[in-house]
Amino acid sequence: MKSLKVFSGNANPKLTTKICEYLGLPLGKINLTRFPDGESFCRVDEDVRGVDVFIVQPTCRPVNDSLMELLIMIESFKRASADRITAVIPYFGYARQDRKDEGRTPITAKLVANLLTRAGADRVLTMDLHAAQIQGFFDIPVDHLSASPIIDAYIASLGYENKDTVVVSPDEGSIKRAARHVAALGGTLAIIDKRRHGNIVEQANLIGGPIEGRVALMFDDMISTGSSICGAAHLIRQMGASKIYIAATHGVLCGNAVEQLSSAPIEEIVLSDTIPLLPEHDVLKNIKVLSTASIFGEAIKRIHHDESVSQMFQESRTSWGQYF
Repeated sequence: MKSLKVFSGNANPKLTTKICEYLGLPLGKINLTRFPDGESFCRVDEDVRGVDVFIVQPTCRPVNDSLMELLIMIESFKRASADRITAVIPYFGYARQDRKDEGRTPITAKLVANLLTRAGADRVLTMDLHAAQIQGFFDIPVDHLSASPIIDAYIASLGYENKDTVVVSPDEGSIKRAARHVAALGGTLAIIDKRRHGNIVEQANLIGGPIEGRVALMFDDMISTGSSICGAAHLIRQMGASKIYIAATHGVLCGNAVEQLSSAPIEEIVLSDTIPLLPEHDVLKNIKVLSTASIFGEAIKRIHHDESVSQMFQESRTSWGQYF
């Protein structure tokens, strides 16, 4: 069988190192530098002819630099005669631009899909896309992973499984995600009625419940500025929730997210390590980061051996406790 090698971009080398530890492989040797004018340069420092190559690079801040570096890495491996190139993108940027919601705007998620394909990627491995239909933008195979098993396992370890909890969907678009967490953890379902007036977001009402005296759990794919989920937390607290936990796969945490999250009545913020936290995020003492390295490592192993990736998510949740 062809050999397997894993390489890292500059966006999240810590996650790549953990993935390699899970696989029992050394990190691939690659030289990533910049020219004085800021252009990215890549040189693969080991033989990859006929190798099954996995490049780990989330397209997080700086988004455009991370994306361009990923494209250049794919091009480098293609010209070095790698047998197969898989772009492992823990966080897929530009995913929110997945449709034309007004005239004369781009569908940038489709553009990024085209760029990755034309650069030479043979398949994509990603986690918790903002919109699952983005998989259809690719003309190559896409394996779409989920961080839900490790998040649910962690919440259950806190003792909030099948208790007097309520899973709150922060908006109508997250109802299916919230329902999956209810199925895994128990409790009841409630939905925030979110209204948008221009750039202003208002949490108008709450549907379902009850909330009073219960522990509220909120799940989302990402926390960006934090305005929506923090607004929902304030509303839930006003309705009598005893404790509020929020969880998201991707901690984008941009703009005034730190201020919003610091002032919100949140017991704990649970994130995965698809995006590395920045030094300015250290002021948030109630953040718990769960590692996705085992999920990605297991998926990489299964792809390399031509085994089912979806089968790993049918395991019992107790087996996922090892991943945090």
